[in-house]
Amino acid sequence: MSISSEERKRIIKEQLKLEGQVKVPELSSRLTISEETVRRDLLVLEREGLAKRVYGGAVLIKQSNFESPYLQRQKVQASEKERIGQAAAQLIESGDTIAIDVGTTTLELVKAISGRERLTVLTNSLAAAYHLMEALNDGRFTGKIIVIGGELNPEQQSITGTVGESVMAQFRVDKAFISVGGISLKRGISDYDLGEVAMSRQMIEAANQTIVLADDSKLNKEAFMEILPLQRVHAIVSNVAPPREWGQMLRNYHLQWIEAKQ
Repeated sequence: MSISSEERKRIIKEQLKLEGQVKVPELSSRLTISEETVRRDLLVLEREGLAKRVYGGAVLIKQSNFESPYLQRQKVQASEKERIGQAAAQLIESGDTIAIDVGTTTLELVKAISGRERLTVLTNSLAAAYHLMEALNDGRFTGKIIVIGGELNPEQQSITGTVGESVMAQFRVDKAFISVGGISLKRGISDYDLGEVAMSRQMIEAANQTIVLADDSKLNKEAFMEILPLQRVHAIVSNVAPPREWGQMLRNYHLQWIEAKQ
C-alpha cells in the first residue's frame, strides 16, 4: 500500500530528530518509494527550513531561539495550517467570546470563521484583525472585534507589551485559541517572542477553555520560552494523529486531540 506524502514527511522528520541525518537509499528502502521521490520530499523539507540537503541525504537544521518573520512563516506547512484552522473554527459557537493570539495557524482559523452570530473576538494580531474586519464587512459572521493595543512589532504583525497585557487581564472569554512554536511532553507549549508569550498567557488566564493549534512540525519541539504545561490545555488541533507516546498523557489530563484530516 502506498504511503502518503504527509506520512512520509512525518517519518523523515522523526528520523532526523532521532539521528540528525537521513540517507536517500535507506529511506527509499524503508518507505518502498523511489530515490527520486525521497529527494523531492527532502527538497520540500529544506524549503520549510526543517532540513538541509547534503550529498546522499539530508541533515537536521538546528533550531534557533529566534522566529522567522510572519510573512515567511505563512508559506511553511500552508495546507496543513489551513486544515487545522478549518477544524478549529468548528469549535466556535454563536454567542462565543473568544481570544485569538498571533500566529500563522490562528490566522487560518480566522479565515475559516463563517456562519456564526454575536461573536466577540479579541486579538493582538494585526493580520487577524484585518481578516476579521473583512469577514464582518462581508457578513460572514456577526458580532464585534476588539484589538488589544500596545507596542507594534511590524515583522511579526503583533501588538504586545504591558499596556495590552493589563487590558487583556480585564476580560473573561469562553475560548482562547493559541498558536505555538513548539509543544512537548516535558515543557508543554512554548514560543519564541517574550511579548507574545506574555499576551498568550493573559488570554489563557482569561479563558474557560484553551485550544492549541499546532501542525506536526511543532510536535516534540521546544521553543525559547514556555507558555504553560499541557495539563492546562483543553484541546489540541493538529494535522496528524497524536504521537504514540502521548497516549497516556492525553488520558491522564483528559486532553482532547482533534486531527484535521484531508
